[in-house]
Amino acid sequence: MTQATHKGRTLIAAIGDEDTITGLLLAGIGHIDAHQRPNFLVADSKTTQASIEEKFTSFTQRKDIAIILINQHIAEDIRGILDEYSAAFPTVLEIPSKDHPYNPSKDSVLKRVQLLLGD
Repeated sequence: MTQATHKGRTLIAAIGDEDTITGLLLAGIGHIDAHQRPNFLVADSKTTQASIEEKFTSFTQRKDIAIILINQHIAEDIRGILDEYSAAFPTVLEIPSKDHPYNPSKDSVLKRVQLLLGD
């Protein structure tokens, strides 16, 4: 992997529930680019699967995003797209939320690592 592959990727994007996104914004990850596109999506019960998929896809195509954080329970809604995603940048990490604990057996990244290591 060359330096050019990730040069300029300085942002963390997030897709999560209100509590998770609020915490991440308070920690300072919030950003709105020159095209007025935020680097986060608050997903609740009214958020459609299509809009989550669309936001995830747009985050993967942005050249300024290095990491995409997504609540694992929301990742389950778009598991097909996550399992197909294989690029190194932006890296996708599934995280727990306040109401939904982390389940390593559902994490697609962890599954790939285990497959590579032969576990």
